[in-house]
Amino acid sequence: MPADDGTPGPADPLEEAAEAAARAFRLLPAEPADRPPPGARGRAAAGRINTDPDTVERDLMRLVLTLVELLRQVMERQALRRVDQGDLSEEDEERLGATLMVLHDRMQSLCATHGLTLEDLNLDLGPLGPLLPPPD
Repeated sequence: MPADDGTPGPADPLEEAAEAAARAFRLLPAEPADRPPPGARGRAAAGRINTDPDTVERDLMRLVLTLVELLRQVMERQALRRVDQGDLSEEDEERLGATLMVLHDRMQSLCATHGLTLEDLNLDLGPLGPLLPPPD
């Protein structure tokens, strides 16, 4: 549909919204001063995305594994709460404990496969502190 000034505009409102979103979310390259110093692992400047083509796959895997580890820890805490409340039979407690140990071992295995440690998954959230609680 043409604009009031005669220039052609987007064909429909959805396309117009998509173009506006693309303009709003366009990534700008980080300035050299915003990049972490060489050897600083996982310390990107706030508000910037490090899109180094050499590390993007590893960084994505780190993010995915971080989310999986966070969910694993939440499930573990929920299971411990249920055990403390006495909601489970002894057999259920044993099965739950074995399952949680297998999940932990699999997480360690996945991290090792991708050259990460469980400590690498604990993202620094700046003033909020680390994402994951310290190990017990």
